[in-house]
Amino acid sequence: MMLGALIAVGLEAEWLRALPDALGLGEVRVRVQEVLRGEIACWKVDFDIPPQPHGRGVAEIRALVDASGVVPPIVRDRADRVFTAIAEQEGAIHGVPAEQVHLHEVGAVDAILDIVGSVWGLHRLGVERVFCGPLQVGDGFVRAAHGVLPVPAPATLRLLEGLRVRPGPEGAGELVTPTGAALVRVLSEGSPPDEYVPVRSGFGAGMKDFAGRANALRIVLAELAGPPVARDALVQLVADLDDATGEELATAADTIRAAGALDVVLVPTIMKKGRPGYRVEVLARPDDADRLEALLLNRTPTIGVRRWSVARRALARETRQVDVDGHPVRLKIVATPDGSQRAKPEHDDVAAAARALGRDPNSVAADARAALESTPDNAC
Repeated sequence: MMLGALIAVGLEAEWLRALPDALGLGEVRVRVQEVLRGEIACWKVDFDIPPQPHGRGVAEIRALVDASGVVPPIVRDRADRVFTAIAEQEGAIHGVPAEQVHLHEVGAVDAILDIVGSVWGLHRLGVERVFCGPLQVGDGFVRAAHGVLPVPAPATLRLLEGLRVRPGPEGAGELVTPTGAALVRVLSEGSPPDEYVPVRSGFGAGMKDFAGRANALRIVLAELAGPPVARDALVQLVADLDDATGEELATAADTIRAAGALDVVLVPTIMKKGRPGYRVEVLARPDDADRLEALLLNRTPTIGVRRWSVARRALARETRQVDVDGHPVRLKIVATPDGSQRAKPEHDDVAAAARALGRDPNSVAADARAALESTPDNAC
C-alpha cells in the first residue's frame, strides 16, 4: 500500500520494477496497476516471487542490502533501523536477542522490497520529513507464523507504544502490520503540522475491497506553511523528594524512560529546613501522562506530582553512519533554524571504536566528523 501510494504521488513505476534487480533479487517480478477501492482510484503493487526462504535474520537482510552496492547510505541506515525495530520487539516477545530473531513474514522477500522500496521511494521524491496521524489498528484476529494472534499482533502493538492509535472499525481485521508500524515508528515525527500546503496526493490499494469504505493508504506531499517550525504539545510532570538515594532515583528514572517518557531529568535542589533533595522532571506525551504519573508515584517516595502543559520545539534530526578504521560510528545530525547543520558522534560507538583501536575517544570522534564531511552531499 505504501509503494502504491508513492507511485500515485510521483515515484517512477519503472524504478520500482527494477528494484528487485538492484537488490540482487532478479527473479522477482513487480506488477503495478490502477484499481478501485471503495470507488477511489488507487495504485496497487504486487510481487511475483519464486520459492524463497520464508524467513531471514536481521544480519542476513542487512548483508543482502549492503551487497547491492547501490542503496544510498541514508536509505540503508533507515531501512536497517526499521528491520532492527521489528527484530527487537520480536526478540523481547520471544525472549531472545534481536540478532538471533528469525523473522518470518517480515523476513520474506516481499517485505524486504516493501521496506527498502518505501524508504528509498521517499528519498527519491525528496521527502525531508514524515508525519502520520492516529492509526486505526483494526480488530479481530490474524493468522501468523506463530499461530492465531489478536489484532494488533504482539510485535505490532509494541512497535506502536507511544504512538496515537484507535481500535476498529468493527470487522476490519488487521489494519496495521508489524512492517507498517515499524515504518511509522522510524520515519514519522508525529502528528501532521497545523498548517501545510498540499502539493500532490494519492492512494495505495490494499488487497481487500471492503463494502462502503476504501481499503487504501493516502499519502500527501506538502510544503510546510511558513518556516518549518513544529511544536509538540506535551506534559511535564514534576516531583520533589529528599528521602531517596541516588541509586534509587537512577533506577526509577530508567524505569520511567523505558515506559515511554520522552525525557527524565534529575535536578539537585534544597528542600525545607535546608535538606538536600532532588527534583524529578518527566516530559511525556499527553496520552502517556496519567500512566507515567502513576509510575512516578509508585517508584519513588514522593507524595505528590505537579503537572502542566508545555510546548516543545524539536529540531529535525537524522542518524547517519560512517566508518572509522573499520569500526561503525553513528552521528546524529540536527538541522538548525538558520539552515545549517551540526553533527554529534554517538558516544557509545566512539567509545567502542576507541577501545578496539587503542585510541583517544576525541580523535575517533574527530575522524567520524571528517568522514561525514567527506561524504558527498553530507557536509555539516
